[in-house]
Amino acid sequence: MKCKKCGCDALIKTDDWYKCPECGAVMFDTDVRINDVTSPTKQMEEMEEAATVNNNSSHNGKKKRKNKDNEKPKSKIRDIIDFCIPIVVAVVIAILLKSCVFANAVVPTGSMINTIQEKDRIIASRLTYKNSDPQRYDIVIFLYPDNEKQYFVKRIIGLPGETVEIVEGIVYVTQENGKTIQLDDSFVTNCVPTGNFGPYKVPEDSYFMMGDNRNTSWDSRYWKNKYVKRNKILGKVMFKYYPRIEKIE
Repeated sequence: MKCKKCGCDALIKTDDWYKCPECGAVMFDTDVRINDVTSPTKQMEEMEEAATVNNNSSHNGKKKRKNKDNEKPKSKIRDIIDFCIPIVVAVVIAILLKSCVFANAVVPTGSMINTIQEKDRIIASRLTYKNSDPQRYDIVIFLYPDNEKQYFVKRIIGLPGETVEIVEGIVYVTQENGKTIQLDDSFVTNCVPTGNFGPYKVPEDSYFMMGDNRNTSWDSRYWKNKYVKRNKILGKVMFKYYPRIEKIE
């Protein structure tokens, strides 16, 4: 035990008292309890410790309150911005997907029956022709040559440089090498195609289109501008998603 006044550790003990030989201070033995009551000196020590703890707690509490007071409440404008950001991001992503990845359309007529029904909703891939050219029999979405505000859906029949001729409803194509072939018509609607059309010489970088429902399709045979430019083809039709999901070939 050390002297509370001068710090001397050579205290002289007499009964329940300690006396400091340096400064003469007198204090109770802190380990002695009198009638189950802690000695005054011990009580003072405990009070000093409690005061130190309270001071620290009070300081921390003030610091927390100060930090809390410094926090600015969120404004209504900020709440609105936080709410709108995810919506704006979602809309931008949807626009980018529609502009760069997919093209969709509702088929208003039965010109592509039985492959595509009237009112079917279809999706086309804009990426299919990024690194390759459209192929014969591909079903595509394109800008209607006589009114480019409209989307049309047809099947590619004639390729650039070929000559297309329809004789009694049967489609013949003369390829650039001079060979004439009769085209596959297994996908054509269950009816007997009729009519004689052509011949049509397909320009370079252009395509000749026909619908699968040959007798009721408004296609290249009847248009004023009969050919679809390569850069007017929006994408290859991959599937329909309404009224049911189904792959289209």
